[in-house]
Amino acid sequence: MAKHLALVIDDQRFDYEVRQDQVAAEAALGGIYVIRTSLPKERISAPDAVRSYKSLSDVERAFRCLISIDLLVRPIRHRLEDRVRAHIFLCMLSYYVEWHMLEAWRPLLFADEDRQAKAKRDPVASAKRSDEALRKAATHTLEDGTPTHSFRTLLEELACIVRNMCHRVGADPSEPTFLMTTTPNPRQARALALLDAIRV
Repeated sequence: MAKHLALVIDDQRFDYEVRQDQVAAEAALGGIYVIRTSLPKERISAPDAVRSYKSLSDVERAFRCLISIDLLVRPIRHRLEDRVRAHIFLCMLSYYVEWHMLEAWRPLLFADEDRQAKAKRDPVASAKRSDEALRKAATHTLEDGTPTHSFRTLLEELACIVRNMCHRVGADPSEPTFLMTTTPNPRQARALALLDAIRV
């Protein structure tokens, strides 16, 4: 604020005046950012430079996911260097898997599926969700009438699939056991099919 105020302070008084010209100049630039790059225009266009800058939000989201939301990289309960490195590596690998799952499950989540529009839209204009994403958010349902999920609730839905080790009632203890897996319902089957389609 000091640059906007002219102060007069002496033994007898304290006075100030708002520098209206400075305030007006600052207001004229409010909300305007300048993005500079060392790359020549032949390598990166102005819109692509802005898109690259805005993609930093993906990095910030990944960092937030690692430290606080899903993966909880901390606390690190290791003391040896190689174990700390292994812990961090596993957390990064987990985020990599989660990212691919989120991308594959976009049709089932509240997420916007129109990724091409995001890559082509004016990077300076306000971001707008697609009509389909807005419909999913408003109705909490997909086109087929099934519920729209968050990542966490979809994992909870899939957690209902159970694999049991069974032993025939009244059988001799030496008789071998067998595995039985519950049949996925249509929503679970669709989620699993989308995961099977991931190619990295």
